[in-house]
Amino acid sequence: MSFFVNKEGNIRVGRIVTTSVIGLAAIVSLFASFSHVPVGSTGVVVTLGQTQSMTLGEGFHIKAPYITHIVSMDNRIQKQEVSAAATSKDLQAVSTTIDVNFHLSPGNSNSMYQNIGQNYSEILLAPAIQESVKNVMAQYSAEQLITQRSTVSVSIREELENRMTEYGVIIDEFNITNFQFSAEFDAAIEAKQVAEQNKLKAQTEKEQRIIEAEAAAREKEVAAEEAK
Repeated sequence: MSFFVNKEGNIRVGRIVTTSVIGLAAIVSLFASFSHVPVGSTGVVVTLGQTQSMTLGEGFHIKAPYITHIVSMDNRIQKQEVSAAATSKDLQAVSTTIDVNFHLSPGNSNSMYQNIGQNYSEILLAPAIQESVKNVMAQYSAEQLITQRSTVSVSIREELENRMTEYGVIIDEFNITNFQFSAEFDAAIEAKQVAEQNKLKAQTEKEQRIIEAEAAAREKEVAAEEAK
């Protein structure tokens, strides 16, 4: 008799365990059926490893559990800082730091994820900044890079925008934070400035002597006229 009781008890326990497992699986599947796209992002739908043409906006969405997942592409303004090296028109080595604020157009989120990935700023944007800096700075002498810094900055930004437009990356702000040249060039610039200052000083002193001489001559003339 006890044998049948134990057997019946085991069957009952087995049913409870099975029911619990099924219930847990159902709960997990329910949670897996929802996805959240953060504020300022676009949801790229990937089903069985294949990117779908549709995209999702901000908020919660229902999806097929396990076979579909949502990748969030950030469309908010981000910052990229890049150190770049170039050569000026007169073959002076130049190093600089570029600060760029940018954002990804929501309409290009899908193609960007499919072709480049989420880390497109490192794969795509940073090298584009490097090349833009090299191409533009090669058109100016080292001295022009200093005296025409704003013009150089505009030219680099325009080239960068031309490179990134097709990918839907929009440049919001572009800044050259510094220029660094070789020690020899810095010394040459300093020497030139000193020479110009000395020249200006000598010219000023010469003009002052002329003025003083003219004043003295005028005084003599006045004294001679008064003596008559």
